[in-house]
Amino acid sequence: MPVKILLTLAVILVVLVIAFFGRIYWQNAQVPALGHQAGQFTPLSANPNGVSTQTDDPSKQVEPWPFKGDEEETMQSIKAAVRAYGEAEIVREESDYLRVVFITPTMRYRDDAEFYLDSATRQVHFRSASRAGKSDLGLNRQRHERLTDLYQRDLSR
Repeated sequence: MPVKILLTLAVILVVLVIAFFGRIYWQNAQVPALGHQAGQFTPLSANPNGVSTQTDDPSKQVEPWPFKGDEEETMQSIKAAVRAYGEAEIVREESDYLRVVFITPTMRYRDDAEFYLDSATRQVHFRSASRAGKSDLGLNRQRHERLTDLYQRDLSR
C-alpha cells in the first residue's frame, strides 16, 4: 500500500477519534433539565444508562428507600450517604429534594442523581443517569446499591 494512502487513513483515524471524544466531552458538559413535577422525576432516556424508582422499565427500575424518622432526618441520612460515597457535588437542595452530580474517578464523567422525599408514602425516590455515552455498564445501578447500603448504615449520627 502506498505511503500516501496509509497517511490518509491515519489522518482519518485521528480525526474520528478526536470527533468521538469531542462528542463525549460535549455530552458530559451538558447540564440536563431535571427536577420533579408533583413528585415525578423527568423520565429516563431510551439509553441503558440510568435507573429510577419511578420507571416502568424493569431493566432500569430500582427500589425506593424508607424514611428515617421525619423529612429532615431522612435528608441528613441521604446527604451522609452521598458524602460517604465520595466524588459528589450537591447542586440543589430543598426540604424534599436533593440533586447531586457524581463524577466518575477515571474518565471524569458526570452522572446526575436525584432524591425526592415523598412524605405521603414516606419513601425516598431515586433517579441516576449518565450524561455521556449510550451505556453506563451498570454504574448507576451499582451506585444505587452502594448508596442504599450507606443510607441503611445511617452515617448521619
